[in-house]
Amino acid sequence: MANIIKSRIWDGKKVRPMEESDYYNRREILRNLGLTTLGVMSAPSLLASCMPSSKSDNNTSVVALDEENCNNCFTFPGMDALYPAERNSRYKLDREMSKEYDATHYNNFYEFIDRSDPNIYNVYKFVAPFDTRDWKIKVSGLCENKGTFDLGDWIKKFGLEERTYRFRCVERWSMAVPWTGFPLSELIKELSPDSKATHIRFVTKADASQMPGVKNLTWYPWPYHEGLRMDEAMNELAFIATGLFGKPLPKQNGAPLRLVVPWKYGYKNIKSITEIEFVSKEPPTFWNTLQAREYPFISNVDPGVPHPRWSQEYETMIPDGEPIKTLKYNGYGDYVGGLY
Repeated sequence: MANIIKSRIWDGKKVRPMEESDYYNRREILRNLGLTTLGVMSAPSLLASCMPSSKSDNNTSVVALDEENCNNCFTFPGMDALYPAERNSRYKLDREMSKEYDATHYNNFYEFIDRSDPNIYNVYKFVAPFDTRDWKIKVSGLCENKGTFDLGDWIKKFGLEERTYRFRCVERWSMAVPWTGFPLSELIKELSPDSKATHIRFVTKADASQMPGVKNLTWYPWPYHEGLRMDEAMNELAFIATGLFGKPLPKQNGAPLRLVVPWKYGYKNIKSITEIEFVSKEPPTFWNTLQAREYPFISNVDPGVPHPRWSQEYETMIPDGEPIKTLKYNGYGDYVGGLY
């Protein structure tokens, strides 16, 4: 798809922080530009050159979302008492929080794309049948503690905290949200990987009976799979998120657990994890398998490294499209710069 917005138009614009209510109405972008045909989906680049819409209802209640997606959700006795978790003040934002309604009504989750809706980002409409109740994670590979584990046991063991992180999509939009969860490093220590393990591999659930994208978008290499180097995974920023905005994760946001690595582009933040494997070499990843030149394994946010089809020098804060300069490592260089 041709790049219809050039970074030059952003020069001299006043930067405004993202509003919490503006994250999900980004789907208006597709309507406004006519990007509604599933047949053109060859990569996660559909919004690469699109400016976000300014339409947003900041007063929309989030109760309706809870009501429409509360069936078949992950839970265990006492879980409600864990949310909201205490916020970790070490991780602070330099911008306002995104709105909860928007952050839960517009999602790039290809497993739930449904041809019955012309807007491919309306995945929240199709997640209700997704059964996350008895969630297990298979751990394999070069580690001492292999097996199948219950997510509830992990939550009770590691506890929960809240962290506010910036989020940067490869398609040049950005937001800021509060995740609830626990450090990935704590989980890795518990699983006790072998010294030969150089990378960690993650796999997303792929069930065609519950996920219309898996059923219909057969040209993709399901299940979704991602990976990190071991030193990246052990970095203090790497986070297993089980909640958002002080509540358990909505299904469309990757329930019941997802990876959050805020210095990398969004597609590295794999959702609805069912498998974790410790391996001795760089594992293949979903988008890298499809288009290696556009989606490299490392995929750190870096304004100095352009995507082959557009510049990464600027990003747009949802929803008004006003630009800011992209920060290297998404502004987390003090935490991760030494890794590279």
